[in-house]
Amino acid sequence: MVVGRDLAAAVGALLIVVASWSVIGTVIVPRRIRSRLARAVAVTVNRAFHFVADGFDSYEPRDRILAAQAPIQLILQIVVWLAVYELGFAFLLWPTMRTGGLAGAFALAGSSLCTLGYLVPHSGGSSGLSDIAALVGLGTVALQIGYLPTLYAAFNRREALVTLLDSRAGVPSWGPELLARTHYGLGSGVSAMGQLPELFEDWERWSADVSESHATYIPLTNFRSPRPLSSWLTAQLAVLDAAALYLSLLPDAPGAVSARLCLRGGFTCLGTIARARGAPIPEEADPNDGISLTYEEFVDAINRLASVDFPLERSNEEAWLDFVGWRVNYEAAAYAIARRIDAPPALWSGPRRHPIPAIAPLRPPTRRADKHR
Repeated sequence: MVVGRDLAAAVGALLIVVASWSVIGTVIVPRRIRSRLARAVAVTVNRAFHFVADGFDSYEPRDRILAAQAPIQLILQIVVWLAVYELGFAFLLWPTMRTGGLAGAFALAGSSLCTLGYLVPHSGGSSGLSDIAALVGLGTVALQIGYLPTLYAAFNRREALVTLLDSRAGVPSWGPELLARTHYGLGSGVSAMGQLPELFEDWERWSADVSESHATYIPLTNFRSPRPLSSWLTAQLAVLDAAALYLSLLPDAPGAVSARLCLRGGFTCLGTIARARGAPIPEEADPNDGISLTYEEFVDAINRLASVDFPLERSNEEAWLDFVGWRVNYEAAAYAIARRIDAPPALWSGPRRHPIPAIAPLRPPTRRADKHR
């Protein structure tokens, strides 16, 4: 019996170390730390939510269900941490218990972790462990409370630029639509192409911020935008496609350096996040791998640009070769993330877990008040 209690104490100490490593790696260390405990929670919640969401064929109800995934994961994460701590401290307290046995050890561990103090330790050893358990329980809750503002601050920074893009690139966002609307000035008849370099610079900085925050705090990738058809992933993909088209169609385009830096920052961001989510994305893409987007889809986009008299300074064949050279750097990573988070089925955004037809950007009709009213 003594050997069994000592073995239980060793297991309890190991559980406390595992839970502590998960807490520290998740909410304190400013880089991604692998934690089997946190990953188990994430995988379980992800499978449960997608199992329910897959029962719907249209996108809107799926989006409503998946919107709760990240918050539920955060709540369940702290519940699991505290449960593992209680199990660990109960096993560790068991050898010090004079009465009550293992059941009494669980009761004392729960009393200490919750800092309620409704049970009094009966020995010096159990008293010391109870104090440690109280500090651990209080510290875990405090760290989680401090962790949430960090997540939501990063979410708000991300969504500000995504919301601004909705009027420029449509909802859901699409790269060619961004170029077309910018060229015809959103119906004003005055081209706003001169604003593209500044937009590319903004999204270069956005990519750096999102790369750091979303690869460190993985649950952020599952936080969905307030609008069902809006998404950080499809927004970034639209900007990258727009930058690639801009460079491919206009060999002497003004602000080409800004477009190149935007692309570099964008595909670095997507690759980093995709690898953090477990996708087998190489550090450097092989240009010979090609892309999934077809030449016919590319030509359809060129026709959309031609319909607004976008300056096309290269033939479709020449532009396609350059476009493929750019898109091969980020397509696989973008598609992998889109599938994992079930992003809105925007054009050029790849397949999903549940087959849903791609949705073209919504283009509201031009409205004018009736003067006779």
